[in-house]
Amino acid sequence: MRVVLVLLLSVVVVLVGSSSWAYNCPVVIKQAEDSIKKAESGKVSPETRQLIEEAKKLLAEAKAHHETAKTKRDHGDAVRKAKTAIAYAEEATNLQNP
Repeated sequence: MRVVLVLLLSVVVVLVGSSSWAYNCPVVIKQAEDSIKKAESGKVSPETRQLIEEAKKLLAEAKAHHETAKTKRDHGDAVRKAKTAIAYAEEATNLQNP
C-alpha cells in the first residue's frame, strides 16, 4: 500500500512539474545565458572551453525548441536543454576555481 502511494505521488509530481515548465522557458534560458557568461569571464582552459561550447550548443537548441514550440512538451524540452546548459556552465565555473 505504501509503495502504491509513493508511486502515485511521484506520478502527480512529475505531471504537475512538467506542465509548469511550459511557462518559464524565457526565465531558464536567461539563467543559462548568465551562467555561460559567468563561465566565459573566468580563466578558460581547454577542458572548460569544451564544457562552455557544449553549454552554448544546448542553449541554442533550447532557444530553437522554445521558438518553434507548439505543445507543452516542446516547452519542456526547451527547459530541459537550458537546465542542462546551466549545469555544463556551472561545471566549467567550478573547474576554474579549484
